[in-house]
Amino acid sequence: MAEQQDSQSGRWEGRNNTKDSLRTEIWSALEQRGIAIGPAFSRIPNFVGAEQAAARLAELSIWQNAKVVKSNPDPPQIPVRLRALQDGKLLYTPVPELVKGFPFIELDPEDLRRRGIPFEAAAPSEGALEYGRKVNFDQMQPFDLVVVGCVAVTRQGGRTGKGGGFADLELGIFREMGLVKPGVPIVTTVHGTQLVDNDRVVMVGHDSALDWIITPEEVIETRTPYPQPKGVDWQAVQADQYRDIPFLVSLRDSLIKKQ
Repeated sequence: MAEQQDSQSGRWEGRNNTKDSLRTEIWSALEQRGIAIGPAFSRIPNFVGAEQAAARLAELSIWQNAKVVKSNPDPPQIPVRLRALQDGKLLYTPVPELVKGFPFIELDPEDLRRRGIPFEAAAPSEGALEYGRKVNFDQMQPFDLVVVGCVAVTRQGGRTGKGGGFADLELGIFREMGLVKPGVPIVTTVHGTQLVDNDRVVMVGHDSALDWIITPEEVIETRTPYPQPKGVDWQAVQADQYRDIPFLVSLRDSLIKKQ
């Protein structure tokens, strides 16, 4: 089991040893305590109580006032994406790990209804790819709320994902293109086990902080002290991200030309 966990956790291992250790600790705890639904390692882990966390999020004014929501594509946020469609919100979700030539899927609940597609079928990432509209960044509407997936979080809004850097890269692009305006809430749903002490997640300049953390039992407004990035720190983009994300080089060149 230990060898299997080591291989799973090592997909992006080595970029930050401290965060590597923290992620492994959280993944192990979720599996050992029976909280994880399915494998936890090397991914945004699904967890018992994800539906309750989504329901708590839906009670907040930041959710009720949002007309356009962006959500990560991972399994623990399926209930969030389903609730967005049920509540009539325009939903954007990325292609997992941005590996296609198009970066995002648009899910319009009215369009899905017209075509007779159940929201439950469109909310998982596979259903979004099948039933949603493929869009590029310049075809998207500005977001009112951003939901990101996390492995570990702090009450001050520190976060770490699975190590691939996709969320921070996306958010940097969104900010440069005007899709995420200053003050747009950045939110996650996690299990309480994923909450760690503030000093355990060191935030750097290109890291985006959380404004809200929702667990099955708790709603946390972080009032984060961390400044949000203004765009992409292209010097921090990794070689494997350029290799694996088909559109990244051309997008970088176009954004740099506009500066």
